[in-house]
Amino acid sequence: MMLRALAAVAALILSVSQASAQELDKITIAGWSQPISEITNILAEPDKGFFKAQGIALGYVPGTGGGSAITNMVSGAADVAFTDPSSLYQALDRGEDLVGIYNIYPQNVFNVVAPVDRSIKTAADLKGKTIGVYSLNSGTRQNLLFLLNEAGLTEHDVTIQVTGLLNFAPVIQGQVDATAATDTGLYIGKLKGLGEVDVINVADSLNVPADLFVVTRDYYERNKPLLRRFLLAYRDSAQWMIDHPKEAAEIAVTRAINGRDVAVNLEIIKLRNLSAQSETTRAKGLGHFDPEILQAGADAFFKHGLIAAPLDMNAVIRSDLLPE
Repeated sequence: MMLRALAAVAALILSVSQASAQELDKITIAGWSQPISEITNILAEPDKGFFKAQGIALGYVPGTGGGSAITNMVSGAADVAFTDPSSLYQALDRGEDLVGIYNIYPQNVFNVVAPVDRSIKTAADLKGKTIGVYSLNSGTRQNLLFLLNEAGLTEHDVTIQVTGLLNFAPVIQGQVDATAATDTGLYIGKLKGLGEVDVINVADSLNVPADLFVVTRDYYERNKPLLRRFLLAYRDSAQWMIDHPKEAAEIAVTRAINGRDVAVNLEIIKLRNLSAQSETTRAKGLGHFDPEILQAGADAFFKHGLIAAPLDMNAVIRSDLLPE
């Protein structure tokens, strides 16, 4: 599977190289993950050419969570970060000057999952437990911290263990009591023998978006026409995956590291398509924000001490570049 991952990334790099020869503009996305099936609309660029149609040569830098996506972007390794709100809040709290430009997944897909025999039904039940996370830079950890604080706990009341992306083996084998994950991760875990579980959905407490596109304010100010074309291309790719999930599932076989099974790809893509839509996006179009929800998230993070100062998300969120 790792060979396919390298091949998928190499394909995007090759796409950039070929497009550069045609004098296209280059934009590189800093991803939160390796090339996995839920981002097939991005990985399908060599097959579908959504970005090339807008005069853009697309690149992709894999990551180990939303925090690493922002780090890769700020360091200059990429232009746009594919990240989660909690990582954005913390980056803003550190003094980074960032702008959110597209609401990738308006629905919060994070959760904490535990086998029923561990008797973990609420966040309060996590006290004293060992909990897996994808990485320390991931939205799984940040959303876990939120749940703990909602229950009057902190990370010092639990043991957090890095288990890796989409890896439910430790919780199945009893090495951890629960694991912080996502909806697609839970689906894969069940396929691998997870069995009956209790699920604590973060959305029940705070339904902030799962992911959004973020850029530095400087890049935003200097590249508005280019970013408009980028967002139009991404919107078209997302709409294609919503309209043609089976085609996307078939393309994922050759583009995603976890894409061997078309049927599994299809279910993962269906889940991700659902998270890409909301009442707001159905009314205004894919990518549109609910600023008040992101503000509520920032306020909750400040209230629980997860960030040191209050944030004004109206100064951070911009919708002026979104496709009509």
